[in-house]
Amino acid sequence: MGLFTKEQIGGLIKERNMKTTDDISSMLKDLFSETLQEMLEAEMDTTLGYSKNQTTAKSSSNRRNGHSKKTIVSEYGDSEIAIPRDRDGEHEPLIVKKHQKNLTGIEEQIIALYSKGMTVRDIQDHLNQMYGIDVSPTLISNVTNKLMPIIKEWQNRPLEKTYAVVFLDAIHYKVRQEGAIVNKAAYMVIGIDLDGRKDVLGMWIGEHETSKFWLVVLNELRNRGVLDILICCVDNLNGFSEAIAASFPAAEIQKCIVHQIRNSVRYVSYKDVKKVLADLKPIYTAASEILALESLDSFEACWGKKYPLIVNSWRTNWAELSTFFKYPPEIRKIIYTTNMIESYHRQLRKVTKGKSIFPNDESLQKMLYLATMDVLRKWTGRVQNWGQILLQLSVFFPDKVKSSLV
Repeated sequence: MGLFTKEQIGGLIKERNMKTTDDISSMLKDLFSETLQEMLEAEMDTTLGYSKNQTTAKSSSNRRNGHSKKTIVSEYGDSEIAIPRDRDGEHEPLIVKKHQKNLTGIEEQIIALYSKGMTVRDIQDHLNQMYGIDVSPTLISNVTNKLMPIIKEWQNRPLEKTYAVVFLDAIHYKVRQEGAIVNKAAYMVIGIDLDGRKDVLGMWIGEHETSKFWLVVLNELRNRGVLDILICCVDNLNGFSEAIAASFPAAEIQKCIVHQIRNSVRYVSYKDVKKVLADLKPIYTAASEILALESLDSFEACWGKKYPLIVNSWRTNWAELSTFFKYPPEIRKIIYTTNMIESYHRQLRKVTKGKSIFPNDESLQKMLYLATMDVLRKWTGRVQNWGQILLQLSVFFPDKVKSSLV
C-alpha cells in the first residue's frame, strides 16, 4: 500500500492547485518540513516524559523552554525549522543534531563517490547536477580526511593467531611528493584463517617494493597477534624469503608459478615463446615433484644451451617453487599462484584507474581502503572445499592447527 491513497493524492493536487513538477517539489518540501517538525516535538516528549498538551501530573520537573530557529539544507532545498528547547538543557536532539544544518547525506555521498574512484571535479559536478549543491575541493578533502582515524583503527586491529595461507604482493602507483612525482608501492596482505575465511590484513604505503619493507610489514603482523603462518605465497622478489624466515621461520614458502613463467619468457625470442611455454607446462602440472624434476631435465636438454638463464632460475628457486607438489589438488589450486591477491588488485585498479597521480600518500590510502571495504563486503563465504583442506592441513601441521582450533 502506498503512502497516500489515490483520493488523498487527488485532494492534494486540487487543494494546492498543482500543475507543474515545481508544484510537486514545493508540496514535498512542505511535507518534509512539517513531518520533521512533528518528529522534533516527539523527541522532546520522550526526553520530558510527557506530551506538549498534557495537563495531568508530570513526572519530571523539567519543562519546555520555547524554540530556536534553524535553517537546514535537505534534498528539498532550504527549510526553516523550530528546534524545541528545555529549561534544564538535558535534551539532545537526534534527528537534527546540535550544530547540524545539512540533512542531505552529502558526506555519505562524497565518500561513496570517492570510493568509486571519482575525481574531485567529478564529485563536484555530480552533486551539483543531482542536488544543485556547490561543494569545494577543500570540503571534499575534509570529509574524506575523516576516514583517516577509521583507517588507522582498522590497520591496527588485532588479528588471528594462525593463518593457513597468507598472500603478499604489492601494487604500484605514482604519488606526488615534495614537488616530484615518485613511484610508490602499496603493500597488501591477504590471509585465509583456519575457518577458511579471507581477509585483507592490512595495507602499507612505501617507496618501491623491497624485502626490507616487507620485513617491517611482517613484523607488524606479529605485533598484531599473528603467531603462525602455515604457507606464505609470494612473487619472486629478491630477499622475500629471507624476510619471511626472519619473522615466521616455520612458515612454508610457495613462490608464484605464474610469476616464474613470466620471468622465464622475458628474454626469449618471440618465435620461441610458444614452444618454451609448452615445454615448461609439464614441469608445473606434474603429478609429483619427481616427475616435475624429470620434466625440468627434459626442458634443459632441449633449451639449456640457448636459454641457460631460464634453467638456472628454475633450479635456483626450486625449493620454493615446488612446495605445492606435496599437497592435494584442493590446496595446490590455492597456493601455486598469487591469483587470489592479483584478483583483489584488479578490483583496486578498477577504482584507481581514473587517478594517474595521487596528490599524497593519504589520498592513495583513503581510496585503497574504501575500495577494499567494497571487496570485503563480497567475501562472505568460506574457501571452497575448506573442510577437506583443513583435514589435510591438520595432517601436515598437526600441532599448529590443533592448538589454534582448541
